[in-house]
Amino acid sequence: MQVPSPSAREAASMYGTAVAVFLVILVAALQGSVPSESPWPYHILLDPEGTLELSWNVSYAQATVHFQLLVREPWAGVLFGMSDRGELENADLAVLWTDGDTVYFADAWSDQKGQIHLDAQQDYQLLQAQRTPGGLSLLFKRPFSTCDPQDYLIEDDTVHLVYGLLERPLRSLEAVNTSGLRTGLQRVQLLKPSVPTPALPADTSTKEVRVPDVRVPAENTTYWCHMTKLPDDFPRHHVVMYEPIITEGNEALVHHMEVFQCPAELQGSDFSGPCDSKMKPHRLGHCRHVLAAWALGAKPFYYPEEAGVAFGGPGSSKFLLLEVHYHNPLLIADRRDSSGIRLHYTATLRPFDAGILELGLVYTPVMAIPPQESAFVLTGYCTDKCTQQALPSSGIHIFASQLHTHLTGRKVATVLARDGQERVIVNRDNHYSPHFQEIRMLKKMVSVYPGDVLITSCTYNTEDRELATVGGFGTLEEMCVNYVHYYPRVELELCKSAVDPGFLRKYFHLVNRFNSEEVCTCPQARVPEQFAAVPWNSFSRDTLKALYGFAPISMHCNKSSAVRFQGEWELQPLPKITSRLEEPAPRCPAHPGLRPAGTTVVSIGGGRS
Repeated sequence: MQVPSPSAREAASMYGTAVAVFLVILVAALQGSVPSESPWPYHILLDPEGTLELSWNVSYAQATVHFQLLVREPWAGVLFGMSDRGELENADLAVLWTDGDTVYFADAWSDQKGQIHLDAQQDYQLLQAQRTPGGLSLLFKRPFSTCDPQDYLIEDDTVHLVYGLLERPLRSLEAVNTSGLRTGLQRVQLLKPSVPTPALPADTSTKEVRVPDVRVPAENTTYWCHMTKLPDDFPRHHVVMYEPIITEGNEALVHHMEVFQCPAELQGSDFSGPCDSKMKPHRLGHCRHVLAAWALGAKPFYYPEEAGVAFGGPGSSKFLLLEVHYHNPLLIADRRDSSGIRLHYTATLRPFDAGILELGLVYTPVMAIPPQESAFVLTGYCTDKCTQQALPSSGIHIFASQLHTHLTGRKVATVLARDGQERVIVNRDNHYSPHFQEIRMLKKMVSVYPGDVLITSCTYNTEDRELATVGGFGTLEEMCVNYVHYYPRVELELCKSAVDPGFLRKYFHLVNRFNSEEVCTCPQARVPEQFAAVPWNSFSRDTLKALYGFAPISMHCNKSSAVRFQGEWELQPLPKITSRLEEPAPRCPAHPGLRPAGTTVVSIGGGRS
């Protein structure tokens, strides 16, 4: 892909002119969907070394994503695309490659063996290929939905981006096999909601919560915990925005970060170290009230102009816990980092305090997933009885959501039901990854009123496990949670459920009767031990699934003090849902426009990088 080039100055001038013209056309084509400050509002590094940098923009008017891919080093070609869980097998790909004389671009797909095939329907469309001082720049676009069976459907979910780098020229696209390439993946939410950015108050101040120049361990995954303390006389404020601070050069290492508020009664600690360290004080495990969360590809998070998160002042904790997830697959050593989150806060309190409400399942081992399951579903409820008692008649208004499971979670969804009918999806991620968790703004605020039901379902994959996975706090245990951000803040802080323990005991008794006497899920044993003794055959699996689908539940309708609202919360019937929302059918482009019939011969403009 080397071409004769003019001087560096001429190349830079040519590049600047070409990009300027292209961006004018792009901005016009996006019909006002581009923020004024940048035609490429989102960008990430795809690989740990920063060889590939991706920027993108979203046109909801055209239902199209525009991409800019910058390849910083000379390679014989590059694969970029999407797949269900981040594999390069069964992936939807855009491929640029050379046979040594000519450069080509094509929409392609890979089969389950990693073999590349030309797609009969060319939906990735190359707009420009330009050699720049920073590397090779590719500009291309792709519709959200193509109705091509070989293409990935781009939705609001997490998207697993995949890439591969070709080291040598190839005679044809079919000569590419992903098994021999330098490959990787990155997770993002491509379809960011188009939400107006509120103006910050004139008296806005900032506080940076950062790790203190830590040496990033040369390990694939590290969670680093750092405690910080607010001044003793810090008065009540509202957090109105937060944004990431990433140490320069570590953009590909810092995967995601969260800031937690600790309980008001927590005693201080100056701990800073790996979150799984035996030196970490046990009490820090109670610092779980999310104040801020950021993940790769996310921009600054703004609260609605009428609400803010309260921190500081009487009755609040003086301590914050920062958790940074480092992703270091190249095992880079001796890298220092001081990344964190910058909180923007104001002393001019807004009309409403924003709150966080936990939905889903209680952290208890009575909710379990059998081993060797590809898609086992558990569901937690916030019942009409709880919302009737805990919410004001004017309701609450959900504007953001953070989904959460542990390692086996694959899908999470929360649906609002009213009068027995599912009405609206609060948040859903059919490609959820426990390694990519962020607070996401909703496209449209969801109002919840007394008598409404909130149903949170999680789908798990335990095909690599030999024993049942029970609910709990441990990494190898499971959770099913949606932290919804709303206003105005009310006393209700947790609205979750679990199967009634008495009905689970009946399940274990039934399993004992059905199987041989040598199997004993003894009632005197702890629930995790009983699940470990279950012989997982079709009877025990189907019966457990049926139990979770009909047995009464124990409701946790809790105040922030962890005390339940007054009432009877045990042996509660499952909410009756008579009408469910249907999965929306993909919308095929009405006018697909002109598409290349096959491989495109590429003319690369500009000079050498």
